[in-house]
Amino acid sequence: MNGSSLAIRQRSLGDPSIEFPLSPPLTRGCPRTSTAEIAYPVEVVYDYAGVDKGLFDQEPGPDIARWSPLLPSLEAPTLGEGGTPLLEFDGIHVKDESQNPTWSHKDRLNRVAVSAALAEGAAGVVASSGNHGASAAAYAARAGLPAIVLASADSPAGVQAFVRAYGAKVFSVPAEERWPLLREVVDRLGYHPVSNQTVTHTGHPFGPEGYKTVAYELFLQLRRVPAAVFAPTGYAELLFGMWKGFTELRLLGLSGDVPRMFSCEPAAGGPNARALAAGSPAAVVELGASRAYGIAGSVGGHRGVLAVRDSGGEAVLVTDDEMRAAQRDLARQGIWQELSGAAGLAGCRKLRRDFDGPVVCVGTSSGFKDMGVGEAAHPVRTGLTVADLTD
Repeated sequence: MNGSSLAIRQRSLGDPSIEFPLSPPLTRGCPRTSTAEIAYPVEVVYDYAGVDKGLFDQEPGPDIARWSPLLPSLEAPTLGEGGTPLLEFDGIHVKDESQNPTWSHKDRLNRVAVSAALAEGAAGVVASSGNHGASAAAYAARAGLPAIVLASADSPAGVQAFVRAYGAKVFSVPAEERWPLLREVVDRLGYHPVSNQTVTHTGHPFGPEGYKTVAYELFLQLRRVPAAVFAPTGYAELLFGMWKGFTELRLLGLSGDVPRMFSCEPAAGGPNARALAAGSPAAVVELGASRAYGIAGSVGGHRGVLAVRDSGGEAVLVTDDEMRAAQRDLARQGIWQELSGAAGLAGCRKLRRDFDGPVVCVGTSSGFKDMGVGEAAHPVRTGLTVADLTD
């Protein structure tokens, strides 16, 4: 550990002049700026004057508690999240978040969010979705809390089995029923929500703070901040968290720049791209068909708009075929990503932009999480010869 948390309050992203006490976490967004159409998240504010810059003299490694001063209080035990490798490939760097304990970036968020549940004395944890649900279930189990996960009705059976392995109760429900049901679990059972409850995405206010640690690690691994970061983007919590981490490095005088942040969304939806194009704080779009279920959504949030707009980045829409090509090329380098996890590389390739400095594509999740993995039968072949094996 490197000292106790320096978190002091919550602040509205709808109007940063509006502040709230640090507890309880405002899991339904800012109550003063949100409307029936747009929900504004809140973020955590720190006593930056109290941060010892020697915090960034360490080497990156597992357990995000190494960054405790710049995170909310970590009450939940670690599973060894963070410290993921940065691999060079085809002139860019790939941050392989599939190397986290439950094989996705979500472990950084859930170490923080489940810690908040413990601090608030919650009866349990409730979450939705695949990677997020698996991670929440794992950290809840480690913390001794029961978990309920409301899975999408079409999420892969293997992912649901993954969640159940941690002892969580898993229920498949239609997508439009998940958030209302999640709110009811919170209100009636006293469970702490680590997933969204609002009309546009706010999610857990402390969760994205865990994603700041990706930025800290990249700074140490590259010995500078990148010129550009391309991230698979659904609700944009990862994108926002990294952007905030880079802005903190600048605030602390450790870097003069902040990378340009690029949200990479399935072309079948793209609410972050829609909001940015329209100059709106957030957007809801009609969702078409996509196999990138981890990031394919109709509902966006304000965090992604801030990260892209204020960093001078762009929103990039990628097709399933473009993600498949990126996924295949990563696998041939020994990096097997879920289709959603390859969206960053797909977006970088589609944009075809030159940058004055390192470019990072974040790979978010293991290919084991994809739809249809392990379902194809492979016939047993007899009478093979060495010649057959080398064809």
